[in-house]
Amino acid sequence: MTVNEKVIALIRPKPDLDLVAGEPADAVAAARAAAEAADGIGSLASYATEVALPVKGSWKNPAIGSARADVVLTAPEAGVPLRFIEVDDCTEEAALIAQKFDKYARFFQRKERDADNVEKPLWRTRWSAPPSEEYERVHPPVLLVLHQAGQRSATSQTVRVADLIRHHRQGRWHREGGYHSYDRCIPIVATTLELLREHGPAGPVFWRFGRDHRQPLLDAIGNPRRDAYVARRRQVAREEERRRTEREAAQREARRPVCADCGRKFTDDRWKAVESSGWSRPRESHPHLCADCRSRAVAAQARAEADEREHQEQGRRRQEAEEPDAARKAGGRLSRFRT
Repeated sequence: MTVNEKVIALIRPKPDLDLVAGEPADAVAAARAAAEAADGIGSLASYATEVALPVKGSWKNPAIGSARADVVLTAPEAGVPLRFIEVDDCTEEAALIAQKFDKYARFFQRKERDADNVEKPLWRTRWSAPPSEEYERVHPPVLLVLHQAGQRSATSQTVRVADLIRHHRQGRWHREGGYHSYDRCIPIVATTLELLREHGPAGPVFWRFGRDHRQPLLDAIGNPRRDAYVARRRQVAREEERRRTEREAAQREARRPVCADCGRKFTDDRWKAVESSGWSRPRESHPHLCADCRSRAVAAQARAEADEREHQEQGRRRQEAEEPDAARKAGGRLSRFRT
């Protein structure tokens, strides 16, 4: 029942106001407040309970010492691809809760070959999640929800657990970027059922172990300083790429050929045609001219060649016309010699 209450507090289902019509005013007001409250995360289908996380063995037959998640949440449409949830009624000792995270760590570190024959973390063979940044290989987050039902204080319980599992969740300071890197760490956040019921997952009710303030769930499991550093680095990279592209374009423009006739620069197509070579392409006839001047030069050359052919043809015809007269004259001279 405690697990179910946590799931309902995360989902925050919306009541149908038509079903409370005619009910007492307090009931109607409560239903209306629930309907207008901030949305929760996922639906019942997004949550699975008592899920074995085998450190050895298989999913169906986990080895002794394997973890068992109280709840596994998968709601990528809400920005939550994968999250594990542990529930405590403040009845267990903090050391016992800390031991669960030892098992989580062993499970996250286990690797197997998937159907594509690529070795990857075992959890990725069952659940999908966005790929990690190249410098940030963070394990899936775990949410610890406490309910003040037992005699132990939820506040002191949370602080004690956070201290016992420091080695699983504490990041290393990235001096250059000004953020903590959580490489191979488990993002662990905690809240209480009371706060979750009142504000929902969008409210500032989650304490990321290692931080000094509470945040909404997505902010608590994130790393805003790292995100800001990555955004700055990407902006610098884009700016460097822009400058490099402009520099290469200027250098290329300086090499662009100029037409020897009209003085205009070659177009990209003309430049490519002039520079293209190979056995399959005919040799460029006017590589020093732009496309328009080349067209005019080719047309002028064609006219000149046509005129030359016409001139030769006229000469041939004149020669053919003169040949009979020359033959008659030659025949007359020969006849006088014979007489």
